[in-house]
Amino acid sequence: MSSGRISQHAGTRLAPDTPGADEAWRELHRAACAPYRAAGRFAWHFARGKLGRDPVFRGMLERGDLPARARVLDIGCGQGLLASLLAAIDVQARGRWPVGWPAAPAGTSYTGIELMQRDVVRAQAAVGHLPSGPRFVCADMCSAELPACDVVVILDVLHYVDHEAQEGVLTRVRDALLPHGRLLLRVGDAASRRGFAASQWVDRIVTMVRGHRVPPTFGRPLHEWTALLQKLGFVVNGVPMSRGTPFANVLLVADLP
Repeated sequence: MSSGRISQHAGTRLAPDTPGADEAWRELHRAACAPYRAAGRFAWHFARGKLGRDPVFRGMLERGDLPARARVLDIGCGQGLLASLLAAIDVQARGRWPVGWPAAPAGTSYTGIELMQRDVVRAQAAVGHLPSGPRFVCADMCSAELPACDVVVILDVLHYVDHEAQEGVLTRVRDALLPHGRLLLRVGDAASRRGFAASQWVDRIVTMVRGHRVPPTFGRPLHEWTALLQKLGFVVNGVPMSRGTPFANVLLVADLP
């Protein structure tokens, strides 16, 4: 049976064929990028490139990192790519979800916190109107009020504050998470000098392209990130995020027991 056809037997309407993983991801990518056309050419091209090339987004779905109906807090959300992806999932989960993937993280509620006003404007213009009702707050992660949540996502932003501030943010994240909550924290492993330097170089280029000042960065070796999270009460598992790239990125999946 060809993908997407609706079959009928004895007058009963059956569900659409479920797509393969690659096809499903292509559909999600197109749907999640589409709203950014309304926010301008830069926002649309950035969404297509970031969602298409960064392995973290598809990886979170393939591993089941995000549970259904979760209250998601995205710190350093940029122009709200995760919010758009989650909204696309709400649609695709109705019959177009790959059998081999864990259950779709449908029905989530989303709050994004972003320091840069330009990114917040782009996020609101693109996805602020979506039925899922994403909420965006322009604030500093070091002082912003963190709502109670089930999942916190922090991708590639915590190294922009010094080590003391990093611990402060993570302590507040732990306190905002509900019992059995989860933190998805992507960091660079400063112990891998070449990979860390490459990721920092690309990070600076992307920051400038987005129209922002490039601040100093404060990295840590992976074992220090892990020890800090364990000190705060998390159970930590590391997922390599550098396959096919010259970087030294790791996604730390940290759960509250």
